Parts: sequence; C-alpha cells; structure tokens
Amino acid sequence: MPRRLEDLAQFTPLPLVYPPGELNEKFILIDLSDQFLGAYEFGALRFATPIASGNGLNETPTGEFRLTAAHLQHQSSRYTIEGTDRPYPMNYALRFHVNREGVSYWIHGRDMPGYPVSHGCIGLYDESMQKEQYGVPKDPELPDAEKLYLWVLGDESDGGGVIPLLKGPRVHIIGRAPPQ
Repeated sequence: MPRRLEDLAQFTPLPLVYPPGELNEKFILIDLSDQFLGAYEFGALRFATPIASGNGLNETPTGEFRLTAAHLQHQSSRYTIEGTDRPYPMNYALRFHVNREGVSYWIHGRDMPGYPVSHGCIGLYDESMQKEQYGVPKDPELPDAEKLYLWVLGDESDGGGVIPLLKGPRVHIIGRAPPQ
C-alpha cells in the first residue's frame, strides 16, 4: 500500500511495451481483468488509466476492434442518470463496436465507482461531468476521458456532432471483468 498518493501516479499493470501494437501509430489495449486502459504509440505505452467496464449482466465485448466515431458531448439513447429522466452523459465518447442488434459500445467519460458497473461500455474518469451531475468531487483533477479523446483526435475538431473515424486506432480488449 503506497504511503503517498503521488506514488500511484505512474502505476500501471499494463506492459510498457506491447508488441502487437508496434506497427500502429496509435493503439489501445484494454485489460478487463485489471480494469485498465493503455494508450500505445508504436507499441510503447504513452499513458494508462483505470476503467469501469461492463458488469456480469452487461459484459464488455472482447477481441479486436477499431475506433469508428468520436463525439465530444455524446448522450446515451438507452440509459438515464439514476433517479432522473435525463440521458446519461457520455462526454469524450469514442465508439469501438456496434453489435448485430445495433447497440453501440463506446469508451467515454463517466462516474467511476471503482468496479465493473457499465452496461458494456468502457468508462474513464470525467470528474467535471461527475461534479455537474452529482456534485462531487469538489475539485476535478482526473480528466482521463478528455486526455484519451484528445490523443485519438489530434488536431481534428469536434464540430458539434459525431465525427467518423475512417482510420481510427485499433483497440484490443482482453481478459474478463472481475466479479462484483
């Protein structure tokens, strides 16, 4: 157990070098077992962040994917903020899969309870959204969803709508979410 929070800043259970991503300028590895996402450039880890994946009832799909769309201020068309009729905000959204039933799976900002809780999407810290919707934390400090979104898009602008990503980064999702 670390004695100082700063000691955790560089922690990651992911490999510093990931050979399957060496030929890709940008590559995303998501390990459901460790609940972590790594952003790689030509196989070298650039940054890593904790996630909240699907739970046992709504599993996150595993396998090889590619990011196909981005949306700065996406909202769920299926789920609402608990106790309200407002659509669940999915800021900094990056779509990685659409299943046969037409359900889209995204990497997006959300509240982070510290365990698998999503309906299949990959959640990253978006503390400004948490503050707006839930009133906590007092001082946002972890903009992980924004960081990944900007890393993926580079100089492309949002333009207010969904941005098709014709050659979005590859995404490899491995492992199995731990039981709750």
